[in-house]
Amino acid sequence: MQALYSFLLLLALTCLSQQSFSATIDTLTIESPSMHKSIKAGIVIPQSYTKSKTNYPVLYLMHGFSGTFRSWLTKTTDKQQLRKLADQYNIIIVTPDGGYASWYMDSPINQESQFETFFTKELITKIDGSYRTIRNRNGRVISGLSMGGHGALYLATHHPELYCAATSMSGAVDISDIVSKDTEPHFSAILGSREANAALYQEHSVVFMVDKMRNNNVKMLIECGTEDFLIDSNRELHRRLLYGKIPHEYLERPGAHTWPYWSESLPYHMLFFQRTFQENGTFSTASVK
Repeated sequence: MQALYSFLLLLALTCLSQQSFSATIDTLTIESPSMHKSIKAGIVIPQSYTKSKTNYPVLYLMHGFSGTFRSWLTKTTDKQQLRKLADQYNIIIVTPDGGYASWYMDSPINQESQFETFFTKELITKIDGSYRTIRNRNGRVISGLSMGGHGALYLATHHPELYCAATSMSGAVDISDIVSKDTEPHFSAILGSREANAALYQEHSVVFMVDKMRNNNVKMLIECGTEDFLIDSNRELHRRLLYGKIPHEYLERPGAHTWPYWSESLPYHMLFFQRTFQENGTFSTASVK
């Protein structure tokens, strides 16, 4: 599987290097009634959008712990990467702000951290109302790194009616296992202390949601670097999915929990989404030659 992705990636990058790109980036402010505040998102719009009347597929691309909506736009090795990928695949890429440490869930104890509601209701409604998008699951995919990888799988598992595919890069898929001195205050703010709420931590961890993934028809790609401190929990998720005979793709490559690794990962995930769109007949004019 890794060899296949490497070959496809090489072809895609060769094609990419021969093109010019002029995708634009909007900054959108979304009102969140559920949290009584405004939240920003970056919107990468492919060059072809202005010359077309076609509805476009959308990738929701989520940042990690302590990040912002600007992270994917400014921290990749190639600062133009998202513009290039939006143009190459004719897809709108949305980089929403998921808060410093929301884990993309609705906190049962903090009304100001209702990010599952924001992402699945308020954000999608705003994007679909502001841009020409494919307004159903066949044209909507979700991905992210670290906390965002957990969030992508978490939201797609809870809301399979919204997304046809979800991928995770270095996902923190077991939040019950990563509480540390530095992160404990942030987790306590949304789930209470781990000691007093161990069951709640497991309930909100993707690695324990395998049964919910069984029949949701969401295509999944899970990836992690072999030197990443989260590799064991990703392997455990993979093992559980295999045991449950739940279709998914799993990929390990050399690398750690770093932006160079994620910058190399994203093109693999775009190829995965492209293939998904082709299988379900969603509009896309991109091809790998």
